[in-house]
Amino acid sequence: MISNLCHVTRTSSSLQLVSNGWGKTGFSSLRTSRLQICCAAKSETVQKVVEIVRKQLALPPESEVTPDSKFASLGADSLDTVEIVMGLEEEFDISVEEESSQNISTVQEAADLIEKLVEKKAAA
Repeated sequence: MISNLCHVTRTSSSLQLVSNGWGKTGFSSLRTSRLQICCAAKSETVQKVVEIVRKQLALPPESEVTPDSKFASLGADSLDTVEIVMGLEEEFDISVEEESSQNISTVQEAADLIEKLVEKKAAA
């Protein structure tokens, strides 16, 4: 059962203070669950990543490469992955730190990282 406590306090001005508290029995599963927010990269960025992956791995045009495609499942070894990252750096005029590059295993992860780095560079 959810117990919702809502208090509205009038002040001398036209502003009101509103507080909302949830009782101990409400939303207990949210306290223990991890909340994950994901901002997917633009489709243009994903498409460029797909093109670079295809080129670096010499994949035929009919081979399926999706945002969820893992580089390893496409036949990439560690050297191929380094070459993919280098191709991405050149295409997007960014620099990917070694630590970040080790966390890239899918097309989507690469596209998300690229957009983050491009935004960071633009803000600097």
